[in-house]
Amino acid sequence: MQPFHLALPVHDLEAARSFYQGLLGCPPGRADTRWVDFDFFGHQLSVHLVEASDADTASNAVDGEQVPARHFGVVLSPQRWAELRDHLCAAGVHFLIEPKTRFEGQPGEQSTMFLCDPSGNALEFKAFRDLGLLFAAQAGD
Repeated sequence: MQPFHLALPVHDLEAARSFYQGLLGCPPGRADTRWVDFDFFGHQLSVHLVEASDADTASNAVDGEQVPARHFGVVLSPQRWAELRDHLCAAGVHFLIEPKTRFEGQPGEQSTMFLCDPSGNALEFKAFRDLGLLFAAQAGD
């Protein structure tokens, strides 16, 4: 699988470093005075300093939760997901959506959790019971 590149706006580079490098354990890469690259679980995440954010706060209902329409994340192995969940819980992280199993017993069954970085960017971490069903359609889709 090819790594993706994603750039996000942040309002504080040091807070972003503390979150992505310190809390999530993402090693930093190249950096300048207004941006930093991180190794986000094998993908390139660039955070760029902006003076103000006009982040979209829209959400959609997904399996009983209001999921932020604007979010990004990564699919982890079930073991790595559980390790990250335990680490985040032990660190006292506030979850936007608490860790849970979604679509239980269905083709897209997955563990999921949402949190925000210090600039309000919503992140989702998920793990599929069967990774082979990552793109499986639900019955009736």
